[in-house]
Amino acid sequence: MSKNDHRITNNKSDKDNLEDDFSLFRDEVKGVKKLRQDTILHAPNRNPKQKEIRRTEREASDNDFYFSDEFMPHLSDEGPTRYARSDVSKYEVKRLRRGVYVPDVFLDMHGMTQQEAKRELGAMIAYCLKENVHCACVQHGIGKHILKQNVPLWLAQHPDVLAFHQAPLEFGGDGALLVLLSIPEK
Repeated sequence: MSKNDHRITNNKSDKDNLEDDFSLFRDEVKGVKKLRQDTILHAPNRNPKQKEIRRTEREASDNDFYFSDEFMPHLSDEGPTRYARSDVSKYEVKRLRRGVYVPDVFLDMHGMTQQEAKRELGAMIAYCLKENVHCACVQHGIGKHILKQNVPLWLAQHPDVLAFHQAPLEFGGDGALLVLLSIPEK
């Protein structure tokens, strides 16, 4: 047997086969209506890290309005820098002074301008609230006393700050404050 003997032969030409295929297809799809195409636009995939960074920046800028330079809350001039909201026990301030509360977050403001310090302070508070951090340490430094004088005034204006006190030596002493924050219950 030769190789050509196994071929199936067809008497119809290729053109006739093609026409038969089209007619069979037309018979099968008879009565089918064309659908109108809906165009679906897919949103571009955004990097979740970028989204988180933008949200944190937005929260920090939202917190900027809490920190006014014109408003002067009443803070005691005697002794170390301290503050407690009216609904907070003085015992909590004592616990801050003694170092009972250990800060989970540290913000070092050395070398920052006032605007940078406000922005970073707002971002730190937003981060603490998001992560349920109850105590933070703000290291404003001593320097020319600009941040040392302003940071307590800004903190006293923020509604989520329960109290603050000059930090114990192990957390920065005169150049730092321990801040107690109210964590919203979920």
